[in-house]
Amino acid sequence: MKKIVIACDSYKGCLSSSEVARAAAEGVAEVYPDCEIVRLAVADGGEGTVDALVDTLGGHLEWAEVSDPLGRPVKAVYGVAGDLAIIESAAACGLTLLTKEERNPLITTTRGLGELILAAIDKGCRRFLIGLGGSATNDGGMGMISAGGFLERARGLSFTVACDVDTPYIGKNGASRVFGPQKGASEEDVEVLEERLRGYALKILADTGIDVSNMEGAGAAGGLGGAFRAYLGAELRRGVDMILDQIGFDEVIEGADLVITGEGCSDYQTLKGKTAAGVLERARRMGIPVALVSGAIRDEQMLLKGGFHIIEAVSPQGMSLAEAMRPETAKHNIYETVKRLLLNE
Repeated sequence: MKKIVIACDSYKGCLSSSEVARAAAEGVAEVYPDCEIVRLAVADGGEGTVDALVDTLGGHLEWAEVSDPLGRPVKAVYGVAGDLAIIESAAACGLTLLTKEERNPLITTTRGLGELILAAIDKGCRRFLIGLGGSATNDGGMGMISAGGFLERARGLSFTVACDVDTPYIGKNGASRVFGPQKGASEEDVEVLEERLRGYALKILADTGIDVSNMEGAGAAGGLGGAFRAYLGAELRRGVDMILDQIGFDEVIEGADLVITGEGCSDYQTLKGKTAAGVLERARRMGIPVALVSGAIRDEQMLLKGGFHIIEAVSPQGMSLAEAMRPETAKHNIYETVKRLLLNE
């Protein structure tokens, strides 16, 4: 083989996407020492997006002190590459910032996300990639736009938002009813949240002339999708497509003999817009076979029918999860698995 592209998501809780790619590249080099190996850190707009894009685009990390979902100060990280800011909304308003007992979407706010965007503007950023997901909030984006001077400073800048759900702002399939309970809302709370979002939708319509009520994706992250679209003209996109376009994936894989992708655990949900599925779609369009190399594999036949050329689990049968999740063990397992699959090709 003359050219192999490695584009793996992180192995959550174990290795970053860059670490996975490095281990896989060592396996490729062992079998094909003269092969051109291209390593790409990729993600789907959720956890790991900042690290992946900063690595691939040659950017750097910045930190800003912002409000957490309950208004307390928290240090939030974001990425900068030129005038591009890469932000995970969960860094400011994510569920992981709260204990289970603190979860309460009646009082949580997205204000910290607005503060984080303002901090990036202060650093000279004019283009923004925002990953939505894992939010503790259901405030319709009202907290974000309330951050001091937010709309005045953010309007006219370029926003692309990773939005992997088609949830509308309100209604039986809207943000409050679908995601409210996951964020700590009782049945009674959900009805209160729904009425609030109904009022916010009317405010957004009055402010912008845009009706987000039934807009696909407007309910993402408790209504943040709708606020971004209406107030900032943001493009709402599937996360993996946003990432792959940003790194010029189609151009990078041109002429490749094989693309290797993977994630911590692959199953039927992988085919529903996760990183590996996005990589597969792009590569298949260009007639390039794709190997799926993941920590664990479930639903193998479904994944094969989905189009993956090779499917390999890197964790040997019988190895405990605790041992498989050790970073050095995982790196070795990836190296050995990639080496073995190439030798058997």
